Amino acid sequence: MKTKKAILFDLDGTLTDPMLGITKSVRYALQHFGIAVESLETLTPFIGPPLAGSFREFYGFSEAQSLEALEKYREYFGTIGLFENEVYAGIVDLLAALKNHGKQIYLATSKPTVYATKILEHFGLAQYVDFIGGSKLSGERVEKAEVIQYVLDTQGIDKKDAVMVGDRKFDIEGGRHVGIGTIGVLYGYGSEAEMKEANADILVSTVAELKTTLL
Repeated sequence: MKTKKAILFDLDGTLTDPMLGITKSVRYALQHFGIAVESLETLTPFIGPPLAGSFREFYGFSEAQSLEALEKYREYFGTIGLFENEVYAGIVDLLAALKNHGKQIYLATSKPTVYATKILEHFGLAQYVDFIGGSKLSGERVEKAEVIQYVLDTQGIDKKDAVMVGDRKFDIEGGRHVGIGTIGVLYGYGSEAEMKEANADILVSTVAELKTTLL
């Protein structure tokens, strides 16, 4: 992986720990439907995959209900939740080192681009990122493979030069689908079993290990 020039990063669970912001936003949306949440920990499966699909999968919402839930989610997340976030220790050093070694850094997230941009700017990470690839608020381009392909196409990246770094199976499966290398990080929200089942090329347990893998 040291020869890869284009490093595509997932955001949630890879660069930042968004647990509080995402789970509080989901709880806010569920309360709209009269569903009480006793522990935010039970909502961590919402971190990573497209949200509308998660409302359908975990709560049996219809298509219409899931879209309504997504609107309620954004009421909280768009003003408060996106800042209830924390950059993982070592990430700033990692990104700075990658840039110093001439690497190109890209974001590939299912989160709407407008939110991802605000988060990177708020936490001082935008200066290291060459391009922010996310979904649209309209619901387009939410699947990870679509996002990754969008980044590759718009930035003219050769697949052999690229690697996708993420903490959930969606990141690994998306990278494999478009034909680029994959690194699964285990400090986020995906288990080792999940990463292995998705056939990640390499697994790393810490940000420090990720750094030595890429440089």
